[in-house]
Amino acid sequence: MNLFAYRIEIDPSKKGNAWWIPFASVLLALIACGIFIAANGMNPIPVYKKMFTGAFGTEYGITETLVKSIPLLLCGLGVAIAYRISVWNIGAEGQFAAGAMAATAVTIYMPNLPGILIIPAMIVLSIVAGGIWGLLTAIPRTYFQVNELVSSLMLNYVALLAMDYFVFGPWKDPQGMNFPGTPIFTEAQSLPVLGDTRLHLGLVFGIIAVILYFLFIKYTRWGYELRLIGANPEAARNAGIRISRHILLVMLISGGLAGLAGMAEVSGVSHRLMYGISPGYGYTAIIVAWLAKLHPVGLIISSFLFGGLIVGGYSVQTIGLPSSISEMLQGAILFFLIAGGTISKFRIRKNSY
Repeated sequence: MNLFAYRIEIDPSKKGNAWWIPFASVLLALIACGIFIAANGMNPIPVYKKMFTGAFGTEYGITETLVKSIPLLLCGLGVAIAYRISVWNIGAEGQFAAGAMAATAVTIYMPNLPGILIIPAMIVLSIVAGGIWGLLTAIPRTYFQVNELVSSLMLNYVALLAMDYFVFGPWKDPQGMNFPGTPIFTEAQSLPVLGDTRLHLGLVFGIIAVILYFLFIKYTRWGYELRLIGANPEAARNAGIRISRHILLVMLISGGLAGLAGMAEVSGVSHRLMYGISPGYGYTAIIVAWLAKLHPVGLIISSFLFGGLIVGGYSVQTIGLPSSISEMLQGAILFFLIAGGTISKFRIRKNSY
């Protein structure tokens, strides 16, 4: 066989969105990480079994997985909306923190607000704060051609350091035994939960947001324009669509959703703003959106999967492994997603002589 009779080339008609890529990425990530686990003297099969049963094998595990899925779903949805028009929002972590701080500010500065208004005020202010944080990336991108990858990433550190300032400084609970966190929220300032679990109303926020995303993308003019911009920006521009306006709008919405995730976390789970409140939800949301291929149902499934990875990571600590194994799996999945998208663009052709 003459190998030189064939050549490998990029097919411009392919965009690296083959249906098999997410499934192959998860499978290959499990294999690759399994090799590392085996190299450290442990059988990967029992480790993965422990992770699975810890996350999905009990009622407690499932509810905890759903709790972790809520911020991933909201942040992942925000990231997906921005990706629709090829705006790379890496700043969901900072927007999450901005929303958490805004929601907490309601409890600090408006403690006497009527109970019926507290949660709505926290929701609105968190969405506004996250949206403004998203606009801090969109405005330089739109009017000064500043790369949004750099600006959104740097703004994460600004928001996280600002949050550290508040929890170590003016908002620190004087009765908290020097713990870096705000006073515990009252019952009126906390989201309702399901029975004796930690599963809270934030899950409803996420489901409603996904439904609205589906309806707007599929059935509205705005959704059609977003799809057109994502498919062919030049054609969209020639059709009279103002791309700059859409960039501002999607980043406002993207940041607002991440901000809402921050509110749901402080009000529904921790019941206070505290140091390290996010284990990297905003960054994991990037992988969630990629794995879902921006599809609404895919976002629900991938956020549930990654919520399970986080909970499963905690479970393996009982058998002597660090919880960071879940982060290793997340990174491996992202690596294979990128690699699979690249490989799927290539094709083999026979040379003609």
